[in-house]
Amino acid sequence: MTEKVVVITGASAGIGAAAADLLARQGMSLVLVARRKDALEAVSGRCGGHARPLVADVARRSEVRRVVDEAVAGFGHIDVWINNVGQGISRPPSELTDEDIDDVMRMNVKSALYGMQEVLPHFKSRNAGHVINISSLLGRVPFAVIRSAYCGAKHFLNALTATLRAEVQTTHPGIQFSLVSPGVVRTEFGLHAHHGGPDSRQLPDSQSPEEVAAVIAQVIESRQPDVYTRKGSQDRIAAYYASVGVDP
Repeated sequence: MTEKVVVITGASAGIGAAAADLLARQGMSLVLVARRKDALEAVSGRCGGHARPLVADVARRSEVRRVVDEAVAGFGHIDVWINNVGQGISRPPSELTDEDIDDVMRMNVKSALYGMQEVLPHFKSRNAGHVINISSLLGRVPFAVIRSAYCGAKHFLNALTATLRAEVQTTHPGIQFSLVSPGVVRTEFGLHAHHGGPDSRQLPDSQSPEEVAAVIAQVIESRQPDVYTRKGSQDRIAAYYASVGVDP
């Protein structure tokens, strides 16, 4: 796993920062991307000489294209691109506005789509590369009513990942697209949700960002297409659909 060049978006805190810390210790070269300059530079500093911080807003396609260009210019190539940017929204479906939908799609779907599309020509030129999209258990089952739009966005992300994998691998089998789906993670995700929300660090049945980062590192090595970060997730999904009367 050494000598890989990995781009991590949303790297200034939470899962992205934990992944940066772990992958740096494993000897990987990192391009760390986020909007908050001070927080990003603090994470980069912990990674020593393994990391290069790039301040960018990946909800803008032109900014994502710049990240690809600067990463290739700085390191010669990219091996792994981790789309980790995401934001929650706390509003039941009956109250969602046009602006709510636009915001949640921009942050959770478009940011990842831009990453996949903009790095793809580079990966195709090498017939090698790996995109890892950080999704959510809510992308499989709509457990949380107040996360209605976020659930929908992660379902969309899952479908985009699977269909782009199917499209690209018909001609470039060396390129992989993986999904990593955590449940509740002890980060500030809930506090930063649109319209407020519960503090994710106080919710039950949670896991640490370091645990999620360890799964991400495993996926870089295994290149598995679809991975949950907690044991028993598949059973929870099956139990949910059984409870609402959906046949397998």
